[in-house]
Amino acid sequence: MGNTINNNNIALHIEDLSIAYTKDKYAVKGINADIYKNTITAIMGPSGCGKSTLLRAINRMHELYPEIKVTGNILMKDQNIFKINAMEVRQKIGMVFQRPNPFPSMSIYENVLAGYSLNGIKLKKEEKDRIVQEVLEDVGLWEEVKDTLHKKRTALSGGQQQRLCIARSIAMKPDILLLDEPTSALDPISTSKIEELLMKLKDKFTIVIVTHNMSQAARISEYSMFMYLGDLIEYDLTKKMFTNPNDKRTEQYLTGKFG
Repeated sequence: MGNTINNNNIALHIEDLSIAYTKDKYAVKGINADIYKNTITAIMGPSGCGKSTLLRAINRMHELYPEIKVTGNILMKDQNIFKINAMEVRQKIGMVFQRPNPFPSMSIYENVLAGYSLNGIKLKKEEKDRIVQEVLEDVGLWEEVKDTLHKKRTALSGGQQQRLCIARSIAMKPDILLLDEPTSALDPISTSKIEELLMKLKDKFTIVIVTHNMSQAARISEYSMFMYLGDLIEYDLTKKMFTNPNDKRTEQYLTGKFG
C-alpha cells in the first residue's frame, strides 16, 4: 500500500506496524488496519497480547522509552504520524488512561485547560471560560462542578475524575480519542455513564478503546479487533465478530474457552 489514503471515511491507516521492546521480543507484529471516522473501535485480547502497546503507539507514547523499536507507518490525513512533531500528534490524538489521573495540584478549570498551558498556548479569558464550559457540558460534568471550578483538590468521585480526564483530552479538539481500559477502575454505575458518554462523543471524535470487558465492546463499539500474542487475529464489525467470528481463537476467547 502507498502512503496515501483515498477513503474519506478513514481516520487512521495502520500499515505493517511492529513494536519490539527488546531486539527479539515483539509486542505487536505487522498490524494492518483502518480505523473509521466517528466510530468506536474496541481492541480486545488476553493480558499481554499487545493491545495497550498498539494504542500507545498511535499517539507516540512509546517514545518515552528509547529502547522500544517501532517499524511501519500510521497515517492520519495522509501524514505519517511518525514524521511529524510528537506534541502535534498528541494534540490531534488524545489519550485517557486506565486510572483517572487529574493533576492534583490544579483546579477543575486548570485541569480542563492543561493541554493548552503545558503546550504554551495562550488563550484569552473568555476563550478559556467558553472551552471549559463547553467540554464539561460535553462530558456531563458542568452542572456537578460549575460552583467549584476554581477550588484546588475538589473531591470528585472516580467516575467524575475520569470524565474530567476525558474533558481535558477533548478540550484540545483532537480528531481521535484513545482510551486504555477507561472504566476498569470504576464501579458499574460510573462505567455505564462513561459508556453513554463515549457513544455521544463519537459524533465529534473517532474513538479507539482498549477493553478487557467483552460485554462493553459489544455494547458500545461498531468495530472490534481481537489480538493474541502481538498478532491482529481478527478485525471486523463487532456484531459480526460476536455472532460469527472467522477465527477459532476469536471464538474461544469470546466464549471464555481460551487458554
